[in-house]
Amino acid sequence: MSDLETRAAAARTTATGRVRTAASSARRWAGPAGYCLGRAAPALLGYAAVRALGLLVLWVWSAARGTNAYTLLTARWDALWYARIAGGGYGYQVRLPNGDVHSDLAFFPLLPLLERLGAALGPLTYADAGFLVSQCASLAAAWGVFAVVDRVAGRRAGVCAVLLWAVVPVGIVQSMAYSESLFTALAAWSLYCVLTERWAPAGVLALAAGLTRPVGAAVIAAVWAAALLSLRYGPHARATVGLPEAARAPASDTGPGTLGDGPGTAGDGPGTAGGAPSVLPRVLGMLLAPLGAAGYALWVGHRTGRGPLGYLDVQAGWHNGFDGGYAFARFVAGRFTSSPGALAGLGLTAGVALLIWLYVMGVRQRQPLPLLVYSGVLTVLALCASGYFGSKPRLLLPAFPLLLPLATALARLRTRRAAWMVGGCALASAVYGAFWLNSSGPP
Repeated sequence: MSDLETRAAAARTTATGRVRTAASSARRWAGPAGYCLGRAAPALLGYAAVRALGLLVLWVWSAARGTNAYTLLTARWDALWYARIAGGGYGYQVRLPNGDVHSDLAFFPLLPLLERLGAALGPLTYADAGFLVSQCASLAAAWGVFAVVDRVAGRRAGVCAVLLWAVVPVGIVQSMAYSESLFTALAAWSLYCVLTERWAPAGVLALAAGLTRPVGAAVIAAVWAAALLSLRYGPHARATVGLPEAARAPASDTGPGTLGDGPGTAGDGPGTAGGAPSVLPRVLGMLLAPLGAAGYALWVGHRTGRGPLGYLDVQAGWHNGFDGGYAFARFVAGRFTSSPGALAGLGLTAGVALLIWLYVMGVRQRQPLPLLVYSGVLTVLALCASGYFGSKPRLLLPAFPLLLPLATALARLRTRRAAWMVGGCALASAVYGAFWLNSSGPP
C-alpha cells in the first residue's frame, strides 16, 4: 500500500471514529428524546386511553347531575386560587369567621406563571391555560414515569407502572388544573437525570419542582443523596446510586418483573471518566436543586416581614403544618368512634399499611437510592401534615416509585390477564373520580 493510500485509510478511520463518537454522544445526550419516546409509545397510548375514559365518565356523570364537568376540572378549590394568582399576582387572602387567614402565598408560583403565559400567547382564559398545562404535564409525567421504571426494571414494568399510576383512585386529579401532574413530570425527569448521571439537568428540574409544590423537598433530597454517595464511593457509585450489579439483568435481557437496567447504564452519562466521578457536575446539580423552593420561601418571608420562616406562618393559617403524623393519627382514631365511621377508619388504616408495605418491598427489591429517598420523603411529608386529611391521597399522587413492586408483579402476568385487571381498575377509578368531583368536599 502506497503512502498516499495509507494516509487516506488513516483519514477514513479517523473520520469514522469521529462520526461514531459524535453519534454516541448525540445518543447519550438525546437520552429520552432519542429512543424513549418510541419505546414509551405503548405506555403513553395506554395512559391517554385511561385518562380519556375518566373524562368520559366524568362528563356523563356530571350531565346526569346537571353539573359542568369542565368547571369541576378547572374552576374549583385549588384551581381557583392558581387562576387568581395568574390573573392578579399574589396578595389575595380570605379571613374566616374563626380568625384563620387563607393566603394565596401558600401556593407555589410555577403553575400560575405557566397559566399566565398560556393566556398571553393565545385566546385562553387562565382556567383554560391551566387545563392545557395539566394535560400536557400529565403526558410528560407518564413519559417520565416510564423512563425511570424502564431503566430500573425493564420496558414491560415501565408500561405497567404508567398504567397503574393512571388508574389510582384519585387519578382524575391528573386531568385537573392542579399542580400534581406538573410536579410529577418535573420530579420523574429529575430522577431519570440522576439515574443517568446528568447532574445539571437533574438540578434544574429539581429547582423547577421546588417552584411547583412544597414537597419539592423530596426531589432535592433525592438529588443530594445520590450526588453525595456518588462522590463518596467514586467508581463504586453505581452500586450505591443504582442497583447492585448482582441484582441487575442485562440491558438486552431485562425480563418482566426483573429489576435491572433499561437502555444504557447508570455510569454512561456525562460527567464520568473511566468510572471516576467528576466533582463539578455533581456539585452544580446539588447547588441548583434547592434554589427554587428556598428562593420562594425566602421571598414569602420577605413579603410578609416574618423572615425565613414566614412561609410556615402562611401554612399555619391554613392549619397545615408538620406534626409527625399526630393529627392524622387522631383523625383516623376518631373514625372508630361510630359504626359507619369505623369502616372509613379501617380503610384509612389499610391504606397507610399498604403504603408502608410498598415502601418496604421497594427496599427489599433494592430500588435505586434516589427513588427510595424521593418516595420516602414525599410519603412522610404527606402523611405527617397536620391538615386536609381528605386530600392526602392526591398529595401522594407523585409518589410513583411506590408502584414499582406492583408494576413488576403485574408485568409477570400474561398480557390478556394484565389487560383485564388494568381495565377493571381504570373503570373503577373513572367512576370514583366522577363521584369524587361531584361531591361537596375538595380533593
